[in-house]
Amino acid sequence: MNSNQSFILRIRIILIFICFLALIIIAKLYLVQIIKGDEYAKQGDTQYSRPSIKTLNRGSIFFESKTGDKIGAAIIKDGYSIAINPNNLKDPENVYKILLQYINIDHDTFIKKAMKENDQYEEIQKKVDTLTGESIKSLRIPGIDVIEDNWRIYPGGGLASQTLGLVGYDNTNQLKGQYGLERYYEDVLNRRSSSNNINFFAELFANLKNTVFEDKSHEGNIVSSIDPTVENELENVLKKVKETWGSDNVGGIIMDPKTGEIHAMALLPTFNPNELKDIDDPAVFSNLLVESVYEMGSIMKPLTMAVGIDSGVIDRDSTYNDTGFLMLDSKRISNYDGRARGTIPVQQVLSQSLNVGAATIALKVGNEKFSKYFMSFGLGEKTGIDQPNEQAGIVKNLESPRDIEHATASYGQGIAITPIETIRALSILANEGKIVRPHIVKRIEYSDGSIVNTPIEEKQVIKKETAEDVTKMLVTVVDEALRGGTVKMPRYSIAAKTGTAQIADNRNGGYYSDRYLHSFFGYFPAYNPKYIVFLYQIYPKDVEYASETLTNPFIEIVEFLINYYEIPPDR
Repeated sequence: MNSNQSFILRIRIILIFICFLALIIIAKLYLVQIIKGDEYAKQGDTQYSRPSIKTLNRGSIFFESKTGDKIGAAIIKDGYSIAINPNNLKDPENVYKILLQYINIDHDTFIKKAMKENDQYEEIQKKVDTLTGESIKSLRIPGIDVIEDNWRIYPGGGLASQTLGLVGYDNTNQLKGQYGLERYYEDVLNRRSSSNNINFFAELFANLKNTVFEDKSHEGNIVSSIDPTVENELENVLKKVKETWGSDNVGGIIMDPKTGEIHAMALLPTFNPNELKDIDDPAVFSNLLVESVYEMGSIMKPLTMAVGIDSGVIDRDSTYNDTGFLMLDSKRISNYDGRARGTIPVQQVLSQSLNVGAATIALKVGNEKFSKYFMSFGLGEKTGIDQPNEQAGIVKNLESPRDIEHATASYGQGIAITPIETIRALSILANEGKIVRPHIVKRIEYSDGSIVNTPIEEKQVIKKETAEDVTKMLVTVVDEALRGGTVKMPRYSIAAKTGTAQIADNRNGGYYSDRYLHSFFGYFPAYNPKYIVFLYQIYPKDVEYASETLTNPFIEIVEFLINYYEIPPDR
């Protein structure tokens, strides 16, 4: 063996020894950190003050203004948490007086924590702003720990709260999105959790899959189509509606009918995700606009009219004999006032909101064909909106062979759909007969610099000419019938329809005689719509018809949108 070979052999032996030693060290670290980590941590906690505050590393959610500016809707705020080490706290009373100048803390709670024996760490205040935290830190008070922290904040407070959702701990003690966009886009917004006391080896072994194999290309921020100014206007209008009529729930959606972009989505009662401690009922976190179904009433009549025209059984100038009531399958249905009108134009089905007229059209079309049309409008299926827990409408009555089920469905009773299903179906009339997918997120800005815009999905379900005919009829409703034509705008064409539905009595069966769901939809400018607006409220008190409660709020929103977006007149 020559000298070179001998040298190489020695190098190999040394390398083998180093690798062997490294394996022993790694195995020991695995034993200490993973196998017996909890046991040693408990032992350590009895000797040292060791806060384990997890820092939140999460993507942001943005609103977008009409000028395209991004406005923070859900972001991370940096600050501090304040804790004490009772063993090192010399004069608790004096320390309390000092801290009270900076943070609001309860005296008895502070003293109780300060007097604990054999306790190294007691947290006394979270979410302390940077300036306050650094001021306390500069005092260098023995026994006071000022620890870097961060948390999720919602700069708009309760603005679009059900749509945005919130971040909270799941059953594995991990911070994750719990509702709204926070939950729906968890895979985009979530980052690897970190803490102020990271142990590399523990992280390596406990999260080997994530640290080695994780693909971070899907991480990013999301930009919604929600305009905060429009959202604020919608919420203010809804607040006035709820205060005026004492409704159980009030909601609204403003959407671009051609793209499906949601510009505002609001629900009352609501909550402020920055202040959750006072929430008594967690049901307020849910977005009922996508999670709950309702019988919507007469705003479904324009869809029935579209079915009749598109199938060729009627046209816009047709007439029918309104008898005031019909007997179908031993059941009686009638107009809201029970009165017969005789031979009248089908326009009056919409202008006077006549149940018998809508039922007559459905019966002319035929049960099977009528059901196929309604199903093609997306009724009974999820819209695909980017919100968790979306529910599909309940439309089993459309599968029935009985005439009565189709007749009642024609005027919005007997089938129950979500508000988001409703506005999607009605937007067909505003979008030349094409159905779109509603969505809230406009684009995702990924961490790698790529940007992906939400695609526009649309499908033709009725003829363009049919949508135009129904639009003309709905414009006539506003110009001549709604509030006697007093809400007509001389320079803008508006297509709209009200809806009043009896609320089902789930306990005793049938319907309440004095409880109603009011709904209202409209789009404008009618022949080249920029926006479609949907409003509803559940059980307004001491009032029967939606035209009384929702007409003015709708017109107020229309006027706001015209001025805000500077929409030019169309007539």
